Amino acid sequence: MWLLIFLAWLVIWAGGTYWYLFGKPSPFSLESVRPPVPREFDQRKRDKVIKQGFSVDKVPQNLDAIVIGSGIGGLTVAATLAKVGKKVLVLEQHDQSGGCCHTYVEKGFEFDVGLHYIGQLHENSLLRIAFDQITEGQLEFVELDQHFDTIQIGEGEDKREYTIFSGKTEMEAHLKNQFPDDVTAIETFFKIMKVSAKKTHYLASLKLIPQWLALFLLKSGITHLCSSIFTLSGTGATDLVSTLTTNKDLHVIFSYLFYGVPPKDSSVMINALLLHHYKRGAYYPKGGASEISYHIIPVIQKSGGNVLVRAPVTQILVNNDGAAYGVKVRKGQEEVEVHAPVIISNCGLFTTFQKLLPPETQTKPDIQERLDMMKHGRGSLLVFSGFDGTQEELGIVSTNFWLFKNNDMDGSMEGFFAMSKEDAPDNIPMMFITFPSAKDPTAKTRHPGKSCMTILTMVKYEWFEEWADTSVRKRGDDYINYKMKFANNLFDWACTLFPKLREKLVFQDVATPLTNMHYLGAQRGAMYSAEHNLDRFHAEAVARNRCSTPVKNLFISGQDVFSCGIAGALHGGLLCASTVLDHIVYIDLLFLKKKLKKQKVRKMARLVKKLE
Repeated sequence: MWLLIFLAWLVIWAGGTYWYLFGKPSPFSLESVRPPVPREFDQRKRDKVIKQGFSVDKVPQNLDAIVIGSGIGGLTVAATLAKVGKKVLVLEQHDQSGGCCHTYVEKGFEFDVGLHYIGQLHENSLLRIAFDQITEGQLEFVELDQHFDTIQIGEGEDKREYTIFSGKTEMEAHLKNQFPDDVTAIETFFKIMKVSAKKTHYLASLKLIPQWLALFLLKSGITHLCSSIFTLSGTGATDLVSTLTTNKDLHVIFSYLFYGVPPKDSSVMINALLLHHYKRGAYYPKGGASEISYHIIPVIQKSGGNVLVRAPVTQILVNNDGAAYGVKVRKGQEEVEVHAPVIISNCGLFTTFQKLLPPETQTKPDIQERLDMMKHGRGSLLVFSGFDGTQEELGIVSTNFWLFKNNDMDGSMEGFFAMSKEDAPDNIPMMFITFPSAKDPTAKTRHPGKSCMTILTMVKYEWFEEWADTSVRKRGDDYINYKMKFANNLFDWACTLFPKLREKLVFQDVATPLTNMHYLGAQRGAMYSAEHNLDRFHAEAVARNRCSTPVKNLFISGQDVFSCGIAGALHGGLLCASTVLDHIVYIDLLFLKKKLKKQKVRKMARLVKKLE
């Protein structure tokens, strides 16, 4: 009798698992991808897509879901839902869609605000397939030079320069040539990179299986028997690399892709993933970062949805049963209610839980428990500079530059963030330089004779907090003078590498954490959203930080789901879509990957046969 009951339960469990994994329609198909159409350069036509303003008559009826925020995480989940026929409305508070993927044009210069380069877009990569699906093949990428990053450490005569090359074998070999005494350390770190890249999906799976099961597997030790990724994720970067080598310059190389967290407080898995991300090449969207939202929005609209800007959400509506059922949108002096059975927030955990939920919901213990798992990320300061001159005339390149005053990243970053507001501008320890106009071949056509540069560094929100209650572009002379202290020091530093820039400078704009809050909705100006500290990446924290929330029908997408950056946010969108649909869409992407591989093999076989 008990055997029959057990067998019946086993059959039901197996059938349910099969249905969950394979029994639902896939959002993705090879047939949906078509050759790219000619690029649209008419800005007025583009604005009709990426700058469609909110009004009640543009809100589709009978919505299936509302997404708050049009960053890549929000657009990805919306497009994925749309591809299974869901009617989705994306609401963006800024005057154009895209979040960190939007661009802005000033005085004839076009600047990217958050997308500087993307990796893992080689042929048949999972990320490339995902981009092809959510844009139906319309988004094109340009591969940057093999020498995609330069790292400069030190100042004056003590300055050392290292170069990072992409390539399946070239990246490691090139580093070994620069550090011949640390070959073993580099080999070990590249093994960590390989494990991190191949096994991170184990960690992501913790977010998709029932939480009780994920915690059981972790606490029982079963997961640790399967892979070392569960230990690596919770291992500090400094602690690990210090066991590999005493060479402090190499320590910097292993953690140079800085996102605001000193190596001693960051996960070695995340740092390894970031470097591995560019191993097969660094890429940039052809036509600029705004191409991303421009080509995703039609996919959302195809199923009856829409993406509307100038639509600040002021509150998530929660009923007496504790379930989300809509949002309030500010339109002029009024608030408009928009209802849907599913609400997805792509504007960060802190904004969602602390600003958008009703006060009585915010104070609930399970909400506070989720908030306690995260810390606010560091703010960003960006300097946008425009030059009258071509790439050749200015001597600029598509390579990015990472500059560090010394090789003690932990000490210099910790010391910088501990400084007073007055001392900080004259003691900036690092910066990142990128030239968007040198990466995009269409820039010469769209903005002839002009070049642009973006500089980024991390800063404390508290240094700018006294102006938090002032209006954008009306913050006063003290604010302008203070942010220009940062800008002038950063620009002077950049001119030590590119001396021709100074005499050709005709435009400069500076974005502080307050700017990022206004235009990007970034809490405390943190473009990378919640802090990516070590605590966040312990396996148990990963399992608990999932797309579902304590509020029924409310889900989280974007950078706070797993990790930061364009790729991290996109995966946050895919994980969220999997949760909302109760179907792991990654399996569908893997099936597509397998089909594409077979297609390529058949194509090569036909070519060989033709040549014989």
